[in-house]
Amino acid sequence: MRAIRVIFVVSLVLLGTSCGKFRKIEKNPDWRIKYEASLAYFAKKDYYRASVLLEQIMPVIRGLPEAEKGQFTLAYCQYYQKLYLLASEQFRTFYETYGRSSLAEEGRYMYAYSLYKSSPASNLDQTESVQAMASMQEFLNRYPSSKFREQALDVIFTIQARLEEKGFTNARQYYKLRNYKSAIVALGNFINNFPDSKYVEEAHFLIVASHYKLAEQSIASKQKERYQGVVDDYVEFLDRFPNSTYLKEAEKYYVDSLDKLGKLKS
Repeated sequence: MRAIRVIFVVSLVLLGTSCGKFRKIEKNPDWRIKYEASLAYFAKKDYYRASVLLEQIMPVIRGLPEAEKGQFTLAYCQYYQKLYLLASEQFRTFYETYGRSSLAEEGRYMYAYSLYKSSPASNLDQTESVQAMASMQEFLNRYPSSKFREQALDVIFTIQARLEEKGFTNARQYYKLRNYKSAIVALGNFINNFPDSKYVEEAHFLIVASHYKLAEQSIASKQKERYQGVVDDYVEFLDRFPNSTYLKEAEKYYVDSLDKLGKLKS
């Protein structure tokens, strides 16, 4: 127990000494001391203290040779603190200010990557994801042979999958809510927007199902047209997915629709 107390006391002393040293640096009017200290803190992965000092001196050193490294370091400080939106702004400021820098390519990549890191899960608003994907594509257009190419492509594919999932979930929700007319439109739009998506097969099936259920609840004057829609959708579905796991269920809608159409004609 005594040893534990000693370690605890020593830790407090060291912490107090460390805090006192930082306060002295923070109050020092010489920006050079703060600049060197910020780089030292960054090297020790003390990103908070490094960023505090850099934010203090950046307005002072802007235009000086040290500003380039300072801006780049500040952006990474915020990135490592998981302040991704702030980091993205700092990286953008860097490459816009130092477009000829050897670090400009990395700055542009990190701008887009920080946006990606700030984007939410697929069930939430995807505005930032769309912006991140567009920024990453712009990066690849500018630097097609970049050392970050593979990572950039991974980000684009990941966001694409996230947008697909959200788009399909939203469209399918109309079906679950029994709003079949809206489901047909939304699912059709999804197929047009994501023709290679893994959800396209299910989307086509749900269009068949939606047309059938819409026809069932329709007034007599509209049933013929809507049952015919089931038949047409089924034929397209069968042509595209002849081995689909949804085929038996879709076929039931098709057969029943043909039967209903026969009765409507008689």
